[in-house]
Amino acid sequence: MKKGLISWVTLVFCNLIWSFHFTSIKLTQAQVGPYFTVWAPMLLATVFLAPFAIKDFKKGKKKIKDVLIFVQLGALGAFPSQVFMTYGTQYSTASNAAILVLALPVITTVFAFLILKEKMNGLRWASFAIAILGVILCSTNDIRQMDLSSKYALGNVLIFLAIVGNAYYNVGCKKVADRFTEREMIFYTYLVLVVMLTPLVLHYEPWMFARVPHFTAKTWLGMASLTLFHNFLSMLLFFMVLKYLDAIQVALSNYMVSFLGLPIAAFVLGETLSVQSIIGGVLVLIATLILTILDHRQYKANQLKLT
Repeated sequence: MKKGLISWVTLVFCNLIWSFHFTSIKLTQAQVGPYFTVWAPMLLATVFLAPFAIKDFKKGKKKIKDVLIFVQLGALGAFPSQVFMTYGTQYSTASNAAILVLALPVITTVFAFLILKEKMNGLRWASFAIAILGVILCSTNDIRQMDLSSKYALGNVLIFLAIVGNAYYNVGCKKVADRFTEREMIFYTYLVLVVMLTPLVLHYEPWMFARVPHFTAKTWLGMASLTLFHNFLSMLLFFMVLKYLDAIQVALSNYMVSFLGLPIAAFVLGETLSVQSIIGGVLVLIATLILTILDHRQYKANQLKLT
């Protein structure tokens, strides 16, 4: 139970970091293009992780063919997750993106069933229902402003494909998690993404390199946050948790982003919290506690039966 509790606390911390993701992008958008925003932090994280990944590769006595799985995971999962989401948001509305992203746990659950043969039990359905209700209460304004008209169709499709890619990547990494260290999984994924993104950066945003010396403190803060916290620390901790928890449990916990986004919006952006939003946040928290305490106990009991 102690290890399980630590894993859940770690997962909540990851969701807290992810809640700051769009705020970090906002800090950079005045001076940095969308491709460079994704590419530069990943490149820096890849360079930082290289010596550790090489050490793990040699220690695990792996061959080059063993890591080619990350070409597939990167191309079909992580790449569309990053690039399609960036462009999809530009061609759609923020409200559309906020609502469509709520499909991530659902799609992840489908992939977990198809690839990992995981199943939804009664507790997970209860947690899912409570979380959905809480997120709806938290997202009332986004729902009211949601527009799925034809002029936003391209953006909405891109956002949905990004969500599908994200779900596929998370479940795919769970499947190979026992064969690679956390550092290896991050490094190989980012290496594939950097290779794929470099031609796009050079073609569409070559002017960015001359602009780097003129970055303001605000831009550097955003880039540093994306590199150290979002691309490195949160992903390292996420893969550690992914090895211990069920993929469906991890997926349903993503609704914590909506709960954690409330105080961030209130204290950082000066937005007010309605009673409805507070109630919604509490429901999301209750759903997470169900997964943390009750469902995790049942999951571990089932694991012991299989051993």
